[in-house]
Amino acid sequence: MYWRILFFTLLVCCITGPVPETQAEPAQFRAGASAVDVSPRLFPFSLRSGKAMDQSAIHDPLHARAIVLNDGKTIVAIVVLDALGAPPEMLNEAKQIASNKTGIPVERILISSTHTHSAPPSNRTEGSPGDVAYREVLINGLAQSIIQAYEKQQVAALGMASHDLPEEVFNRRWFLKPGKMPANPFGKMDIVKMNPGTSAAVLDRPAGPVDPELMVLSIQNQKRKPLALLANYALHYVGGIPKKHASADYFGEFARLMPARLRADQNFVAMMSNGASGDINNIPFLVNRPPREPFEQVRIVASKAADTAYFAYRKIENHERDITIDMLERKVDLKYRRPTAEDVAAARKVLALKDKNDIARLPNKAQSYARKVVQAHEREEDTLTVTLQAIRIGEYAIVGIPFETLVEIGLEIKDRSPFARTMVIGLANGRHGYLPSPEQHRLGGYETWLGTNVVQKDASVILTDNLLEMLNELNQRK
Repeated sequence: MYWRILFFTLLVCCITGPVPETQAEPAQFRAGASAVDVSPRLFPFSLRSGKAMDQSAIHDPLHARAIVLNDGKTIVAIVVLDALGAPPEMLNEAKQIASNKTGIPVERILISSTHTHSAPPSNRTEGSPGDVAYREVLINGLAQSIIQAYEKQQVAALGMASHDLPEEVFNRRWFLKPGKMPANPFGKMDIVKMNPGTSAAVLDRPAGPVDPELMVLSIQNQKRKPLALLANYALHYVGGIPKKHASADYFGEFARLMPARLRADQNFVAMMSNGASGDINNIPFLVNRPPREPFEQVRIVASKAADTAYFAYRKIENHERDITIDMLERKVDLKYRRPTAEDVAAARKVLALKDKNDIARLPNKAQSYARKVVQAHEREEDTLTVTLQAIRIGEYAIVGIPFETLVEIGLEIKDRSPFARTMVIGLANGRHGYLPSPEQHRLGGYETWLGTNVVQKDASVILTDNLLEMLNELNQRK
């Protein structure tokens, strides 16, 4: 009997060959999404840089909205926060909490702010109880949005496309007609002016382009149903919100409308990130727009943006499941701008004025910017370290810049990127003021003044070069 069993065993092996080793199935692309309400809990609270106001209220909820993308080897989180802006130290606390819970490395978490002007300050450690308490609300809400998105991961597919919405973006920096330029806060004459009104008697031509592209990153679940959508549009806040009310502006209204546009269920998460919109707003210069009721223009812009996102979504021919992810983070040192000795002397002279008539004759905001000049002169640090991030998602890319970046910089990054589509997210991982190009610095204007811009005048060139290096490296590592 033993020899008979051995014979048949050898015969089977000769016919079938060796039994192959069990091979692990390739990891499936997974994604999760979450939205956490981060509205103030303690009243009253401040809005923008003002003091806590009595009767402060919430017009519509503020959120931290997160998506987590996971190809089995690399996992990243992208978060959009309804805030004017947030400093790196506060964001890093939230990232660390989320990283400890999920294992996602902090350098693979991108958190950007929408730049709504109707949100409380994000990093107050002293002052009114409502403002101080809000810092913890944001940190915990940001961390929870990432943790929940991580826990909700499921097999998914991804696609990216764009559609133009040109009629709601306007360059706010203008050349004026001869004799119409007022003195700037430093008593000097700029070549262009920010938000100079809408009169044809004053305006000559815009000083820069616009970016009409509304880009979407769409995620579907295993049943091809909408799971999440990350949109990006180069437009500042819209405004028209009652003064004492917190609001997510058009970013929040867009997120509320998108589920209906895509026939999505209650688990769907939509978010709108701010692009390179440092000089782009929603004022139709040379046009007399009829007055709007509070929040009306926000609804108009959000509705058009949601329609445009729908058209972009429909352009996605196939949501891909075979997606790989890669990400780079880089720290870049930039020099702080320093005023000249002449600038400092002029600023101190302005601040020394006591006579009300002398003060009244000063240019608009002269005292405010005189203080900023002195602060820049007395600053002990010579350099500012900023964080840049670049993410590859299949054939697409996302970059994060921690500035209010002027539009031509974003357009250049998109144009020179090696990827099919590149989303440029502003106010990502920090808020360090405005980022003009060297040419826009030459023209002057609000976005270039010392105080609103704090880093060296060629900073945009340095950061653009770094981001393009990072994008090319990610492209080569595919």
